[in-house]
Amino acid sequence: MSRFKKVVIFAAMVLITVAALFAIRRIEYKMDDIINEKRLRFSGDVRNAPPAVAFTSVALGSFRGLIADILWLRSEGLKAKKSYFEMVQLARWITDLQPNYSGGTAYLAWNLAYNISVTTSDYEDRWRWVNEGISLIRDKALLYNPDDPVLYKELAWIFYHKLGNTMDDAHLTYKKNLGEQMIAILGVEPDLEAIAAAPDSWKGFLEKHDENSSLMQAVKKAKYANIEAVYDAFKTASPAVLPENLRVVISEHDYRALDSFFRSELLKERMKLDARRMVALDKRYGKFDWRLPETQAIYWATMGIERTPAKRDLQCARLLTQALMSSFRVGRLLTVNGHIPENVPLGPNLALVDSAYQAFIDTQNEYEKNNRYGSFYSARINYTKDAIVLLYTHGNISKAREYFRKLIKEDGPQKQKTLDEFVMVEFAEDVRDSDSTRVTALINELIYRSIMSVVYGDEETAVGMERLARYIHKTYTAKNADVKRNQIPSYKDMKKGVLQACERMFSPAMLTILKTYLAREESEVREGQKNDPSAANREAAGKEGR
Repeated sequence: MSRFKKVVIFAAMVLITVAALFAIRRIEYKMDDIINEKRLRFSGDVRNAPPAVAFTSVALGSFRGLIADILWLRSEGLKAKKSYFEMVQLARWITDLQPNYSGGTAYLAWNLAYNISVTTSDYEDRWRWVNEGISLIRDKALLYNPDDPVLYKELAWIFYHKLGNTMDDAHLTYKKNLGEQMIAILGVEPDLEAIAAAPDSWKGFLEKHDENSSLMQAVKKAKYANIEAVYDAFKTASPAVLPENLRVVISEHDYRALDSFFRSELLKERMKLDARRMVALDKRYGKFDWRLPETQAIYWATMGIERTPAKRDLQCARLLTQALMSSFRVGRLLTVNGHIPENVPLGPNLALVDSAYQAFIDTQNEYEKNNRYGSFYSARINYTKDAIVLLYTHGNISKAREYFRKLIKEDGPQKQKTLDEFVMVEFAEDVRDSDSTRVTALINELIYRSIMSVVYGDEETAVGMERLARYIHKTYTAKNADVKRNQIPSYKDMKKGVLQACERMFSPAMLTILKTYLAREESEVREGQKNDPSAANREAAGKEGR
């Protein structure tokens, strides 16, 4: 072969090599883009797995996927055999072996919370399965994937739909148990801002309170080996509380500091919630009731939006607005002396009305700007209608009128020209055309809700419910005054009947609250009549009309 041919072949090989390297580099860039888009990253070291699984994973390296496949097949086989308890452990191992496979973890959590939970008729057993599904995402998968919106959306959905909705017969058990979990951590009347202001780590707390501080001296005086021993005693109690022998030797200032820090740590340990973020959400939207699942759905949906690189995620945004609407409707848990009744009574959180409305506007501008036929626009119109009715029935007539004007501006003139007519149609649109039995049941229900609101300390709601009951009674009786078969008892007699029924089923504590309220109400009526003699005539006329 001549020297010239050798040079030509060498040059051609060099060019081919350069072209191949260039092509490989282009393919690598493309693969990197796909990896980032689909989140197909290497799963990293396996943590918290049993020794046998950890050893096999290290020995096989990238073949750990094969182990995960075997566990998946085992899990599905156990599901078919209804051997559910082992499935919990398998779900945890699969998550450890494939920590970045968020779709798989979401499926496993959904399987536990939805499919497996409903196979048992015992509500407490159902709650354990649902809680396992929550824990798989919240306590494990999010440690590996703190920026994955899929996991945040799935976690928020379980709180919003499985716990917050009424589709599952055990939903009251879920709500009650979640509420009791939060009460056990935060206390009956928590000071969330004080908890959020506490040091955010043990290191920060110990830097602020060294061995010579008055707090540490009190710990030693109470015969505790160290501050960790006090924390162990604190979280063992239910609800969590500082030990009494420490309480008697510590100053009020140190007590509050220690109590707030311990609650902050316990909140992160058990619920993975950051008190600072909770306070920030309270300031953004209005004070939430953190014992309710809808509120925690808002927390995790917001996290899903904030932790994504683009700071936006459509699915999390949808869940956020849905949970805000639900929190406005039923965003307050009503308790009796700090205890959650079995029927888990809920009331609206009217403090959210403006901020939730603005959230709908902001979300629509972000994802469906200028689209009057989009889902966020429709949801906002529905929210506005709900807001009008709830504000009206809870006594805030001026605010209800403000939102009625918003509705007309956004949705055009309504068939009902006045606010009163609109509320009647929305709340009980078939009242005027219903038979006496249905109307009587509706009025009795409103009176009962008014009485229950009194018992649970929600007098504003009580006034609103009774106002609506009287309005429906007055409207119906006026329309059917000449139709004998449609006549119903007087409002006074209907209320008396409901009160008598409540007296038979209420506990002594509830009866005491109710009787105190009724006595005060009667006293205020008499005082008003004394100060305004004409009021007595109006009251008498009102009773005759009722």
